[in-house]
Amino acid sequence: MQRGLITHLSHFVLGLVLAQASADLPMCKESDYHFEYTECDVLGSRWRVAVPNKADTCTGLPDPVKGTQCTFSCSNGEFLDMQSQQCQKCAAGTYSLGTGVAFDEWDDLPAGFVTQGMTMNEGNAHTDCSKLVHTTPHLSTWTPKGDYVASNTDECTAMLSYAVSLKKPGVLAFEYFYPDNSIYFEFFIQNDQCQSTDSESRWMKISDNNWSQHRVELNKGNNVLYWRTTTYALQGSAVKPVLLRNIRISGVAYTSECFHCKPGTHSAEQGSAHCSPCPADTFSNKGATVCHECEKDKYAEAGSGSCKPRPACTNSDYFYTHTPCDSEGKTQLMYKWIEPKICSETVEGAVKLPASGEKQTCPPCNPGFFVSNSTCEPCTNGSFSNGTVCTKCPVGTEPVVGFEYKWWNKMPTNMRSSVFHQDKVGQAWEVAGEYIYTTPGNQDTDFLMLTLSVPGYRLPQSAVKDSERSELSRITFVFETKCTADCRFYFLAGYNQWNNEVVEHWTGSNRKQSYSYVIQSNSTVGFTWTFQRTQELKVKFSADVAKIYSISITNVIGGVASQCRRCPLMSVKAGSACVPCPPGHYMVNGSGACQSCLPNTFIRADQPVGEAACIQCGPNTKTNKAHTACLSDCTLAVQTRGGSLQRYNFSPLANVTGFHSSPRFTIKGLRYFQRFSVGLCGTESRIPASCVDNVTQSGREVRGYVCQSTVVPSDIRSQSVVSSQPFLVGDSLIGTDRRMYFCVFDVSRSSDTTQACKKGRSAAIRLRCNPSVTAKDHITLPSNCSEGTCDGCTFHFLWQSQHACPLCTKNHYREIVSACIQGIQRTTYVWQHPLQCYGGESLPAQKVSACVTLDFWLKFGVSTGTIAAVLLISISCYFWKKTRKLQYKYSKLMMSSGGKECELPAVDSCAIMEGEDAEDDLMDLTKKSFFTKIKSFSREVSNSFIPLFFSSGGNDIMWSRSCDLELTHFLKRCFCNKKK
Repeated sequence: MQRGLITHLSHFVLGLVLAQASADLPMCKESDYHFEYTECDVLGSRWRVAVPNKADTCTGLPDPVKGTQCTFSCSNGEFLDMQSQQCQKCAAGTYSLGTGVAFDEWDDLPAGFVTQGMTMNEGNAHTDCSKLVHTTPHLSTWTPKGDYVASNTDECTAMLSYAVSLKKPGVLAFEYFYPDNSIYFEFFIQNDQCQSTDSESRWMKISDNNWSQHRVELNKGNNVLYWRTTTYALQGSAVKPVLLRNIRISGVAYTSECFHCKPGTHSAEQGSAHCSPCPADTFSNKGATVCHECEKDKYAEAGSGSCKPRPACTNSDYFYTHTPCDSEGKTQLMYKWIEPKICSETVEGAVKLPASGEKQTCPPCNPGFFVSNSTCEPCTNGSFSNGTVCTKCPVGTEPVVGFEYKWWNKMPTNMRSSVFHQDKVGQAWEVAGEYIYTTPGNQDTDFLMLTLSVPGYRLPQSAVKDSERSELSRITFVFETKCTADCRFYFLAGYNQWNNEVVEHWTGSNRKQSYSYVIQSNSTVGFTWTFQRTQELKVKFSADVAKIYSISITNVIGGVASQCRRCPLMSVKAGSACVPCPPGHYMVNGSGACQSCLPNTFIRADQPVGEAACIQCGPNTKTNKAHTACLSDCTLAVQTRGGSLQRYNFSPLANVTGFHSSPRFTIKGLRYFQRFSVGLCGTESRIPASCVDNVTQSGREVRGYVCQSTVVPSDIRSQSVVSSQPFLVGDSLIGTDRRMYFCVFDVSRSSDTTQACKKGRSAAIRLRCNPSVTAKDHITLPSNCSEGTCDGCTFHFLWQSQHACPLCTKNHYREIVSACIQGIQRTTYVWQHPLQCYGGESLPAQKVSACVTLDFWLKFGVSTGTIAAVLLISISCYFWKKTRKLQYKYSKLMMSSGGKECELPAVDSCAIMEGEDAEDDLMDLTKKSFFTKIKSFSREVSNSFIPLFFSSGGNDIMWSRSCDLELTHFLKRCFCNKKK
């Protein structure tokens, strides 16, 4: 307890002493302290506190206040005013990146940057790369050069690193110049867990002719940035370093101040995020708002902080060149000042620009080109030229393609010129008619580069089968160097975009000579000629020059031809450069002559030579315009056994249709399918079926009539479907026909032969008519071969659809005629069942016609029958009555004859006595009943006609009446004669 009391007394005394001391100090002014933020707590909050610039100099500091959130930031061109804790715009002549930092001054390594050299080749004991450098430059490290930092050029690995902590995700951007493939240049980032960026994106690309920009996103937290170069220089070769500048990082903590623009730059407005460089012949000091022009006798390069006196112009300040050909086909020798011009013509001892020469006739174009509107254009494929007019290669020959440059009126489009010295780039080689030469540069240590790029190489058809041939191409050039010092001339060949190897080099003066280099790999696509006058900075050798008179390179893809050569026998195949025959013609063996094929044939792509090249198209197919394949127009006409013609139209099935097999499983249980794609028919513009490989980077795709690929469901990978192993089942149509109950399309791929399928693959697509199937992708596989094939070579597919039915005709429907109802009769048309057609003719509409009913005909028949019966009875009664009269008269005659035959009494009158008929009739009616009369009537009718028939001269005559005496005597004579 006594000890605790002593402790409290000690603190109390100390507080009194400190209070007394603070009371003796003056009150703090704003210039005596500055504000800072405390570390952020777990809630993202912080406090603003005042920190004295020097300890124990003043008292009365402001109390801590609540600060801004840790995520607070200002925009570009603004800074955080700690007094008001508000963002303010930067003044003119200054700039700010807001939450970023920039490094654009490299007089020394900025704070935080570390450079280190490392030895990669342990066996090289002469190179010490292990020195760690922070501020002192070293040959094997990155070296500050004022406006940029340069990498090493020795056989070491130089590392430049910078560690930064980001408060939020940011962006890193920087500019680099990487001209030499002898250096491997990589950039990568490591996070808190020392994990680096992807190896594919860490390698930097070669710079074309200027500074390149690189941009990468940074994560929140600690990030360590690395720039690393490794040199692999061959003996005698000069290596150009990698240059780095304008490094900018965003996402760091706030900035509480703006930075002044460096000399040679300026910012004219408030709130600038960067400073703009001054143009040429102007300069500026630090923190400038405007750029000032140099005096007339001085000059300044772009971005300069001061002006320099203009030197007197010399012969090294200009060069000569030939102008392009004008519309009259003329060119002119002209002299030009080297740009930008820094010399003065008015200074004592200065030379003047020589006058231009007279116009001369332009030389011809280079071989393989022709003149078009005063310019040289390349000849088209299959043509050659000596530089004037293009000529088609004859049939059976192939152009000798390549590039041959021997006239230099214009820089070729696949060549470029550049000069490299520190960060300068410009024109280094100029055309001069008969050659191309190096122009004087600003410094003799400049590397004057001429680059030729080609897409690749392809052997001619005559050399494809030569397996022992190792010369893929050959480049040959004729050059000359004239030097007064130790100039160097390099020839480099690029094997890929990361490497450019020195093939050969020459030093000093060299007479005009030729050099050839054999190209054995298709990756050698770039060639560079580099000339350096000297490596001494204090000596001028501007008159030293290198000239290239001609450059030729053979077997270049996309090249031009100066001549054609005869194709070897039986070598005109698909993909060959040999000039083919016109469509529908084949080449006669060895003669180069073309012969027409028979109609509806196509030319075999693998053997277009000889009569056997013409292949007859299959049934119901026609050749295309190019005579390379047979096509089906999706229609089919078949003659049935009954003699009728059935027509089919498969156009609705012409679109590409995809389907898959039943699921299958690997040993590990992975489910997959065999997916098929079918393009049934169509014209030349049809879209073929395609199968792709989206697993590998190659992205291989096959196209044809039928193809197959293996697919994995989408839940296995991020893609919608994972497709792999595509191959063609059929790429040519053999024919289409009707077999049994199916319409069959036969396709094949005879060129894709394997050990199992020596004749290639083929497929038969059978179409079955099913009117009830409306879907267009109802395709099934054989039940005994679930993958569509049993042997892997022949595939079978069954396609059921209503569009596989024949087109409907009149034979597919019948008519039904209704009864006549109220004078109206209807005719209805219905399909025959079962219906086996689709499309074509439609059912006719119902017909309605007028008609007569059965009641009318019945009434008409009854009426007609009644009238006929009455008429018949009347006629019968009439003749019966007449017959009775004749019978009566005959009886009276017989009675009056007195029993003597064949004698009749004389008749006084032929007429019947009045009342005689009535009396006889009355007697007869009174004596007999009606029924008896009817019976006697029928009997008498039959008997009464017997005596009325007689024969006279062989002719039978029936008499129906006798009304006079002559008739009576005639009858008597007749009966007597008859009796005799």
